[in-house]
Amino acid sequence: MIIGLGIIISTGYVFYITTQKKKSKYQRTLKDPNEKIPLPLIEKEIINHDTRKFRFKLPSENHVMGLPIGQHLYLSAKINNELVSRAYTPVSSDDDLGYVDLVIKVYFKDTHPKFPEGGKLSQYIDNMKIGETIDFRGPSGKLEYIGYGTFLIKANRKEPPVKINVDKLAMIAGGTGITPMLQLVRHITKDPKDETKLSLLFANQTEKDILLRDELEQVAKEHPDQFKLWYTVDRATEDWKYSTGFVSAEMIAGHLYEPSDDTLVLMCGPPPMINFACLPTLDKLGYDPRLRFAY
Repeated sequence: MIIGLGIIISTGYVFYITTQKKKSKYQRTLKDPNEKIPLPLIEKEIINHDTRKFRFKLPSENHVMGLPIGQHLYLSAKINNELVSRAYTPVSSDDDLGYVDLVIKVYFKDTHPKFPEGGKLSQYIDNMKIGETIDFRGPSGKLEYIGYGTFLIKANRKEPPVKINVDKLAMIAGGTGITPMLQLVRHITKDPKDETKLSLLFANQTEKDILLRDELEQVAKEHPDQFKLWYTVDRATEDWKYSTGFVSAEMIAGHLYEPSDDTLVLMCGPPPMINFACLPTLDKLGYDPRLRFAY
């Protein structure tokens, strides 16, 4: 979902096509967004009470996923005669040969009164046995990061992308919405020539729910002048040193880059967080609606 993007299209489409024609020395797994590719589960790691990391094997050791930075993929399965599909962003990258890793929150049945059946696909994946396959397809998404502060963003899937150049990113993530943010953080900070500044506000229910915390804090430690990291949780312990409560104006003003023509706001998380906490607060603080993107 893109919010109020009103920037002239100019040369973005040409740049996009040129970029897509670049060839990798490795084989891409995802080539056609409409083609389903069955991949077998080879590892499963329990991260916490409801979150797992799943590793799937690519067609060969010379394959990469081939997912452009900023885009996602879909997993799908037939469950009780119904085709169920969900979007995910890998936590691995094209530096990793022969496999793809996904961090998935499992929505168990009888844990939320509004959704007594839980998440159909997340529970299905959680019950998969090693060696069983599930269908992948992609790439998909309306945002792509080309590098050096340059993004290609579509207002809708049928339109050519708009090219946006910024110096700073103000990112807000909730729960598993951290995965596309981590994808960007990794890609930018590992390139010494990319000087794009990053700030991230990461919201969770409790401290124990913070996904990929060790890696985020390691990146912040290694790149203190480039990556600013802050947390908020709904329910905090006595020794919690970060913020408590829903995303607020005070948190955004205190820990994200301020509104400017060279700051792009990226958001990913539960719709209520985006619609009722982020957007009204960004309006209040004066962030340009044309420089906001919600995954």
